[in-house]
Amino acid sequence: MREDFLLLNPGPVPLAREVRTAMSEPMVSHRSAEFESVYERAQNSLDYIFERSSLDGTKTTSGGTSLVFNGTATMAMEAAVANLAGEGDEVVTVVNGKFGRRFKRIADRYANVTPVEFDWGHPVEPEAVAEAVSDDTKVVTMVHNETSTGLLNPVAEVGEIAEEHDAYFVVDGVTSLGGDEFLVDEWNVDVAVTDAQKCLAAPPGTSAMYATPRAQEAFDGEKAPFYEDLDWHLRKAESHQTPFTSAVPLFRGLAVAVENIEEEGMQERISRHRSQSRAFRAAFMAMGLSMFPEKNDESEYSNTLTAISLPAGVRENPDAFFDAVTDRSVSISGGQAHLGGEIFRVSNMGNLSSEQILRGVRAIGEAFHEAGEDVDLEAGMAAAREQLR
Repeated sequence: MREDFLLLNPGPVPLAREVRTAMSEPMVSHRSAEFESVYERAQNSLDYIFERSSLDGTKTTSGGTSLVFNGTATMAMEAAVANLAGEGDEVVTVVNGKFGRRFKRIADRYANVTPVEFDWGHPVEPEAVAEAVSDDTKVVTMVHNETSTGLLNPVAEVGEIAEEHDAYFVVDGVTSLGGDEFLVDEWNVDVAVTDAQKCLAAPPGTSAMYATPRAQEAFDGEKAPFYEDLDWHLRKAESHQTPFTSAVPLFRGLAVAVENIEEEGMQERISRHRSQSRAFRAAFMAMGLSMFPEKNDESEYSNTLTAISLPAGVRENPDAFFDAVTDRSVSISGGQAHLGGEIFRVSNMGNLSSEQILRGVRAIGEAFHEAGEDVDLEAGMAAAREQLR
């Protein structure tokens, strides 16, 4: 692999040199003071990210607890559901993509699920959610930024519905937290989860959760999987530890990565991600391509990844296009499940520079030419530069 190989797929994302260096430090015990210091550093910066993910830099919540898990965000999603809902409880799951479906599949194992489903890439209609949620609903789950389709879902509107019925609101912020606005109190979020290898720009293998005091009071670790007992995780977090053996190198990398975010500042980071996503969208539109997801008045295009429909000619042999991108030492992603061969997805999560965004645009445009699709590459480059200026 070339030294300058560029990851533009929706995670894992490129790691900063200091993150990689931190992971190579000598091993210590996960019960040592050295490790407790690492956990505390990670927790403090995660508090900053969860509590100040706003464009104006104001604090959006306080009093909650940030937890770090030895597992990816699927573990955090399951932990949230399993500690809040059990047999006989109703969980309303909002689904318009792969990761909304994942929440549904998790909830199916623990509670009675009422799904509110839309076609992948189609917007969530809050009115349909309102019809499904009742005073008997215990938990509502939703994905903020649906990674499989590039659509930003109306968390604020659904949060109002959950609050009206006193239901706990659990939100997947995996590809938004650390890169876009996420307003815990304003959106009535009780539990937010995110993943290390997405906007946090840390190595894959850990995830994080922000649990509000209201959610913490409702957690019932006895009915959750042994490894995901959140009461236990909360107790150990008081002494900056996890209940079980921690992945020390991964925690070290995470601590440095989230400290880098705090140093950049969430206002600046959100603005940078938004300008970069606009650059990708403008470039691909100027090339003559089409956005994949559909919007309504309550939804928006993602600010951390862009999903584009493949032209009909390329769909006949999508591998030729993706191979041509890879030949240029750039990695992007195709569609998942039934969207395979239908779309491509490109990420701007993490710490990418304007030069890397432009390199990605050029690689994709050249790959389309090689695959036999006549796109206007120079118009795309000009449009991207204009947005990044």
